[in-house]
Amino acid sequence: MSALDFGRAISKSLVTLHLFTQNDILTTIVPTTLFALVTAPLCSPYRCLHVVWWIWLHLLHFNVANQVIDPAEDGRNKASRPIPAGYISLRDAVYLRWSLAPICLISSAFYSIQVLGASIAITLLTLWYNEFKAHSHWFSKNLMTGLGYACFQAGATLIAGRDMSRLEPDALVAVLLSIAMFATTLQAQDFKDQEGDRSIGRRTLPIAHPSPARVSMFVGLPMWSICLTRVWGMDAFCSVAFIFYSGLVGLRFMVYKTTQADRLSCKLYSLWFSVAHLLPGYWRYFHEARTYIS
Repeated sequence: MSALDFGRAISKSLVTLHLFTQNDILTTIVPTTLFALVTAPLCSPYRCLHVVWWIWLHLLHFNVANQVIDPAEDGRNKASRPIPAGYISLRDAVYLRWSLAPICLISSAFYSIQVLGASIAITLLTLWYNEFKAHSHWFSKNLMTGLGYACFQAGATLIAGRDMSRLEPDALVAVLLSIAMFATTLQAQDFKDQEGDRSIGRRTLPIAHPSPARVSMFVGLPMWSICLTRVWGMDAFCSVAFIFYSGLVGLRFMVYKTTQADRLSCKLYSLWFSVAHLLPGYWRYFHEARTYIS
């Protein structure tokens, strides 16, 4: 193989890996990274690279495992994904899926036993979600995703912090809140995928209970915003702005119901979710710092 061919093969492999995770940059990588950096807090700027790498590696593991389950669905609903787009064969994707599990575990073990524990939990939840079909019903889907997301946050926060063997009390509270928040608002990401989910018999909340699912966004986002502003001690101006924005996003889910509108609503929800993940940092820098100075 010539150097040029080798370069092209490497380039194609990198593009393929990126395609497995590109749709989750805004929904997982960005908010989880922000959460870890402001909650830990960051030990050094160098740790930021480790945080992003660890999140991306485990997200790649989960996404490959998810996308090898039913590539026919992706062909109908998400044709740009690497398997239906022809970037990688199903057989090679299956090999990649089972190769990534030990890679994630070994990489995590270099940080601490606690980070390894988060990686083991993600591995088991990935198996449960995909191979054992927890994704097929809205309740188990939301619960497993909420728990998995919390494991991402815990592992990333441990890596970012000064002590990789423990989470500080504020960080633990933030992780527990995140489990509940994500598990009860995850349906925001399911509205835009109803056609593909319905074709394979997956009963997400928007399919099983369409009207209550939209009402849950209209009611749930402002309620969570009120709760978070109280827990993290936000000032009046920031609280009103955050709650007002969440109300607009929730109202949009109620009023605009086309697939295209749901895609935009999901992006606006992702922005709300990312801001919500910054609130522990608000507490740390505006309240803990004030206490320390006084």
